[in-house]
Amino acid sequence: MQLDRRRFCTFIGLIPLMALSRWSIAEPREVAMETLYITKSDGGVPNSPLPVLIYHHVIAPEAVDNADYLEHLFTTNGWPPQWRYGVYPFTHFHSNTPEALGVFAGSAKLQLGGEKGNIIQVNVGDVLLLPAGVGHKQVSADENFMMVGAYPPNVTADLCHDDVAKLAVRTKAVAKVPLPETDPVTGHSEGSMLLWHQASEQSKNKK
Repeated sequence: MQLDRRRFCTFIGLIPLMALSRWSIAEPREVAMETLYITKSDGGVPNSPLPVLIYHHVIAPEAVDNADYLEHLFTTNGWPPQWRYGVYPFTHFHSNTPEALGVFAGSAKLQLGGEKGNIIQVNVGDVLLLPAGVGHKQVSADENFMMVGAYPPNVTADLCHDDVAKLAVRTKAVAKVPLPETDPVTGHSEGSMLLWHQASEQSKNKK
């Protein structure tokens, strides 16, 4: 797994005018973004030629409610939030959609890529953007660890386990998943709008 800590991106944040009700566009601000390349399969986990993106300090300091802030941000950028929960304690992935995971409480250690994958720590304000096919599981977590999960419009994520017998079929399914039209954090610019499109073109050129 290749880690790149040197990138930064700018996004248009939100500020609350009133708790849990009205929101306004804030000034653009810069957040750190890590890219994790997990391109090789691991057991029954296909993984992806697209990098995992990890945005840090996404939640604005003036946010009244962290979960509400992330849900408004994701909704504004075309990724409807679907749940508030943690991460399953077993390796799984989604073969039909990418997934945005925003930490609004606590911290946790997550394993990405499969049973041989590296373990990372996520904290409040981090947003993970996982390409379809990338394995993930919760290794440990604070008692209050919680995330907001969001997906592109009109998608119901499947739940795939680490099953070697189904690797070939699921790898083909992952390859057919279209690139999202927006990024859940940056909207129409930077982030996956740049890096995923570049990685997708590079992958096509290798075939």
